[in-house]
Amino acid sequence: MLVLLAGIFVVHIATVIMLFVSTIANVWMVSSSNVGTISTGLWLLCNRTCTQLPVSSQDEASLKAVQAFMILSIIFSVVGLVLFIIQLFTLEKGKRFYMTGAVMLVCWMCILIAVSIYTARLPGMMEYYTNPHHGYCFILAWICFCFSFIIGILYLVLRKK
Repeated sequence: MLVLLAGIFVVHIATVIMLFVSTIANVWMVSSSNVGTISTGLWLLCNRTCTQLPVSSQDEASLKAVQAFMILSIIFSVVGLVLFIIQLFTLEKGKRFYMTGAVMLVCWMCILIAVSIYTARLPGMMEYYTNPHHGYCFILAWICFCFSFIIGILYLVLRKK
């Protein structure tokens, strides 16, 4: 049981780190142009230098929603980690980690909403460049989606022994 809790803790820390990287880095979409490789993130458009992300007025609300939900997912993931540590030392034997599991499932939902909005609304920003494709931050966000769901379910199922 101790090994399982330690494994979940390590995966939880990895999820928090990957959420930070996927939110901060500017490689959600990558494409080519005559000036080289261009990447966009949630905040900036980068080729040789980074500039403010040019967004049309119809996509601005979608981008703000993605930014907000990714930040919320980081907050809920960190709160879940702190809550797990607190419950680990204060929870009575035989009790389940309900609060931590619920917080991680809220984190999972925030990631789902953010990545779904991005997938549906924002890849069109790169349609004028050649060979646009999703970058590693987008993939990390989907990995965090899977990890946070698995961790949330495991926290709900596990009992403190």
